[in-house]
Amino acid sequence: MDSNLRNLKDFLTLYNKVTELCFSRCVDNLSQRDLGGQEDVCVDRCVTKFARFNQNMMKVYVDVQTTINAKRMEEVEENARKAEQLQKEQEKERLKEAAATAVLTPVQPPVAGNLSM
Repeated sequence: MDSNLRNLKDFLTLYNKVTELCFSRCVDNLSQRDLGGQEDVCVDRCVTKFARFNQNMMKVYVDVQTTINAKRMEEVEENARKAEQLQKEQEKERLKEAAATAVLTPVQPPVAGNLSM
């Protein structure tokens, strides 16, 4: 699902929940066309309370997520360093093994005497 569409869906879900909750808490008389004075104040307070709560939650989420991301980056960098060090050690071991198993062939000295061909 596209992230913008998911964000819109999340927003609308939250909006519907807040609307339903505030309506059920604040609206007593369904026979009136407009909200009464107390109902209007109640709805404003209810929506404001949830908006502030949501804003504070998002601030905490951003702070916590930033810390989590920083730790993850440190872990990734540490793992990369360890992998690089392991690769260097393996390369050294491979070179040592290759040097130990290398067969040295003696070089024949040139024959002195008949140089003509």
